[in-house]
Amino acid sequence: MQTEIEDYYRQGGETRRLDAGAGRWEFLRTWDLLQRVLPAGPLSILDVGGATGGYAGPLARHGHRVHVVDPMPEHAAAAAALPGVTAAVGDARALAEPDAAYDAVLLFGPLYHLVERGDRLAAWREAARAVRPGGLVVAATVSRFASLLDGYVSGHLAHEAFARMLDHTLATGEHRNLGTDRRWFTTAYFHRPDEPQAEAADAGLDFVRTAAVEGPLWMLPVLDEVLADPARTAQALDLVRRVEGEPHLWGASSHLLTVARRPA
Repeated sequence: MQTEIEDYYRQGGETRRLDAGAGRWEFLRTWDLLQRVLPAGPLSILDVGGATGGYAGPLARHGHRVHVVDPMPEHAAAAAALPGVTAAVGDARALAEPDAAYDAVLLFGPLYHLVERGDRLAAWREAARAVRPGGLVVAATVSRFASLLDGYVSGHLAHEAFARMLDHTLATGEHRNLGTDRRWFTTAYFHRPDEPQAEAADAGLDFVRTAAVEGPLWMLPVLDEVLADPARTAQALDLVRRVEGEPHLWGASSHLLTVARRPA
C-alpha cells in the first residue's frame, strides 16, 4: 500500500466509519444486499480488505465462518478479536489461501485502492481462484462521480485543491489526495458503473448483477434523522431496494456492489 493510504487508515477512521450518517446507510444497504445475494449458510467466507471486521462480525454472528485478510496489521488484529472471525495480514493481489477453499469471497476494500487496472484484475483473479466453482465473488467499488456529488453537498468544491483533484478524478478515475485534508479520502480509483462487470469478466468470472448500495439517498441533509426513525429507515430501504438494479441511477450512488460467479 502507498504510504498515504497507510497513514489515512492509521487515523482509526475504519473503527467507527459505519456507525452513523452515510456510513451507517452504506452498512444497512450492503447488509441488506448480502442477505439476499448470499446462499443459505452456514458458509465459509473470505473477506478480503475486510478492515476491522465491520461485515465479518455480523456474518459470523449469523453462523458463517469468516476469515479476514487486510494489509493493515491493526485492522487484522481488530478483526481477529471478534467472535467467530479469524484474520491475517495479506495482499489482495496474492492471497495465501488454497484454491477453491471458500463458498464466497468479498472484495469490499481492495478495488478502490488499486489504481492500476492490472492490480485490480489480479485481485479479481485471486478471488476467483479462492472461491469454489459456482461460488460468488461480491465486490464493492466507489462511483466515478462520488467526489463530485459529495464535494458539492459538503462544500469541498470551495477549495481550489479539491476542485483540481476532482477534475483529474472525473477524467481518469484516479483520486489523488496528496494533501492533508483527510475529509477528501486518500489515493483511490473510482469506477464508472460498467467497469466492474468488465473487470470480473476479464478475471474469468460470470457476471450476475450490479446493484447500487446507497442510491441517491446518501446525499440527504436529513439522513441522520431518517436513520434515527425505524419506520423511515425501513421505508428508505424499501425504496432503494426497488431501484438498486436500475442502471440509470447507478452513478448517483456512492458505492456499487458487483456480484460475479466462478464458473461451475
